[in-house]
Amino acid sequence: MSKIGRLPIPVPSGVTVTIVGDLVSVKGSKGELAYTLKPKIKAELTGDQLVISRGSEDKQFRALHGLTRALLANMVKGVSDGFTKKLELVGTGYRARLEGKNLVLSLGFSHEIKYEAPTGIEIKVEGTNVIIITGYDIQSVGQVAAVIRSYRKPEPYKGKGIRYAGEVVRRKAGKAAKAAAA
Repeated sequence: MSKIGRLPIPVPSGVTVTIVGDLVSVKGSKGELAYTLKPKIKAELTGDQLVISRGSEDKQFRALHGLTRALLANMVKGVSDGFTKKLELVGTGYRARLEGKNLVLSLGFSHEIKYEAPTGIEIKVEGTNVIIITGYDIQSVGQVAAVIRSYRKPEPYKGKGIRYAGEVVRRKAGKAAKAAAA
């Protein structure tokens, strides 16, 4: 039995889970998400817990068992609490601001970058160098953060760029430091 897959998913009050055939729908105060179960993977609601089981001991279905449980647990957490990613802009002149729903980034290019948030995603800016991305779908939140980070990834010499909060950027010695060491 999968160690992760056999754990029941607690369903908090205010969240409704409906199972119709292979379709699992989760609805909460933040939004609604749906997932289609793979063959031989079953979900059942017992009381206030969602239990995932598998009908085969093949390697593929053992892996899908834990994956399905993790995805459904993230859906339940997302529609009740939501998810947050924080990005930091590091560098002289690097700034972020909001114009309506659009995020406008000044990242040292000759032009500003405008990014429109997709539906279900909310972007906030603290000060001028911290971007907070919130939403109820963990995949969408992570994808938006990755797209924004890709505009100017942190470089290894000065550490300038957009990084996740708490991300450690491995720094390299420049050629002047290498020459002095030799």
